[in-house]
Amino acid sequence: MQPIPSALDDSFGRPLRDLRISVTDRCNFRCGYCMPAEIYGDRYEFLPKPEILSFEEIERLARLFVELGARKLRITGGEPLVRAELPALVEMLREISGVDDLALTTNAYLLEGQAEALRRAGLARLTVSLDSLDPETFKRANGVGLDLERVLAGIEAAERAGFGPIKFNCVVQRGLNDAEIPALAQRFRGTGHIMRFIEYMDVGTLNGWDLAEVVTAEEILHSLSRDVELVPVDANYPGEVARRYAYADGSGEIGIIASVTQPFCGACTRSRLSADGHLYTCLFGKSGHDLKTRLRTGASDAELLRVIAGVWSKRRDRYSEQRAEEARRTGQVLPRSKVEMYQIGGDAAPSRHWNRRPGLSRAGRILEQETGFEPATSTLATWSSTTELLLPEDIDYSASTTVKSRAPASGGTSPEAGRARAETEGGARAPESRPVRDRGRFRRPGIRRSSGTPTRR
Repeated sequence: MQPIPSALDDSFGRPLRDLRISVTDRCNFRCGYCMPAEIYGDRYEFLPKPEILSFEEIERLARLFVELGARKLRITGGEPLVRAELPALVEMLREISGVDDLALTTNAYLLEGQAEALRRAGLARLTVSLDSLDPETFKRANGVGLDLERVLAGIEAAERAGFGPIKFNCVVQRGLNDAEIPALAQRFRGTGHIMRFIEYMDVGTLNGWDLAEVVTAEEILHSLSRDVELVPVDANYPGEVARRYAYADGSGEIGIIASVTQPFCGACTRSRLSADGHLYTCLFGKSGHDLKTRLRTGASDAELLRVIAGVWSKRRDRYSEQRAEEARRTGQVLPRSKVEMYQIGGDAAPSRHWNRRPGLSRAGRILEQETGFEPATSTLATWSSTTELLLPEDIDYSASTTVKSRAPASGGTSPEAGRARAETEGGARAPESRPVRDRGRFRRPGIRRSSGTPTRR
């Protein structure tokens, strides 16, 4: 039997240093880049509660990752604050020997009521996703019309609780929020907090990513430098993803993450644990490695350590570098199957465009990409961007493949329904419906055309 290593490198010599822990696949937002409302509507079936790792299971796996070299733990989602009693998990993770940093990424909508408890439990740092300070742009971006004021109140509560510096992540997309770059930087200048700008990435398969919509790091820096003087600053630690720039007058710093034009795969030390207990070794991974089944069928710590070590030691992910090479060579990036962002946490930006080809709806385009089915003459080809669709998991393809759409009264999820969900959705509420496998991506169910109507299973 092979010994268990105390420090672990992958195939390219990259050490395991970070573990991102998704505690839920649910979210109170319906952002177009991650969980568009027309797909993830009110009837969508997320993971049932028994399929989600318990806090005790998360703590056990996190401890094993730390034994293999992880030193930074970050809690993500979905939106982690919809998971009930999250401070209890924070306290458990804080007690793991060897953890140097414990952080959480949130949209901050529910932060006002939880900031103090999270701080008392031992959470060290917060990162807030904030793509706009314009109230109307913010409402459009979150997909359910939620107000910016609630997020700003959450940020203020975090400051009162003693969090700082807080990092703010803005994913910049051409024509959506690129004009706000200077205003976002100015909003947090002199506060001790750090505003970071991220190039729009092709995370998942549902955001209609277009290379032309990427605002490059060079453009971001140029926009910031028009009114202020910025000077480069050394990285805080090896492998830091953000390029740091300080204001020349000493009033703070900003960061730029060039994830598309200057990929940093060579320094990536991140592992990711999904809410249902799968290990992913890349944000752009196609599939994960099931740890939950082993966990729940009596695997010892030694057995789990060997599985985790085996996965990481064989890791060869370098998707962003390959994407950049493809873009330089061909001028485009072809779509590939990837895990959806809400399942393992990450950053991306809202997409303003649903249709990429005249006459083919976004839903039809996704189905074509994922299954090879060409829906040009089917009902899929005429769906609009405001249509909530029946997911393939809900359709009996043995009866039909002509898909009916459910059109919401006002297009997508209403602001009223969105606000209600934002207040109530969380890990404590188990879905009443059956489990659904492979959610978030279209499967290959042997699609064939038929004139019938799809039936619910």
